[in-house]
Amino acid sequence: MQIRELSVPDSYEITPKQFADDRGVFLEWYRFDKLEEVVGHPLDLRQANTSVSQRGVVRGIHYADVPPGQGKYVTVTHGAGIDFVVDIREGSPTYGQWDSVILDTVDRRAVYVAEGLGHAFIALTDDATLTYLVSDVYKPGAEHDINVLDPEIGLVFPPELGDLVLSPKDKIAPTLAERLADGSLPSYAAVKEYYEANRKERN
Repeated sequence: MQIRELSVPDSYEITPKQFADDRGVFLEWYRFDKLEEVVGHPLDLRQANTSVSQRGVVRGIHYADVPPGQGKYVTVTHGAGIDFVVDIREGSPTYGQWDSVILDTVDRRAVYVAEGLGHAFIALTDDATLTYLVSDVYKPGAEHDINVLDPEIGLVFPPELGDLVLSPKDKIAPTLAERLADGSLPSYAAVKEYYEANRKERN
């Protein structure tokens, strides 16, 4: 298993080692100890989610209040998609920047998204199945969104997908600037304190 930090700090690409033979393939797609070595603490698993999306469907940009936030460990178990991580932490040196990873059933990569970061996904195939482990249960009052088409962020989607499909809620989501103005973005300083508290608690 190889773990590489993305250009958005506190997010990681995980590439598992696959063992293939005439029966098929076996792999470890999540190892709490390997993740802990890099992040400083294991994922405190509280909920597991699955979404199935048709080609061109976009979900996000979503994030949760910190604390407790919602760390995510994401992979694709059928089809393919692009996973996006956006730094929405007010005061972060990489505020407004993003990175992406292609998730598919070839390399079978995963992405770890730390608490306080924004997350989005676009399906490259029909029935793209995203499976993710999260560090807290869904709390409607603590969940927020940012418009995935916000030009200030500038996420890049494959043009061959044509018209993108968004939920009614995601279509009218505020921009990053509007979220900054309404005070709902996570504070970089507070988030880093939360990360450090998690590390100390585990050690």
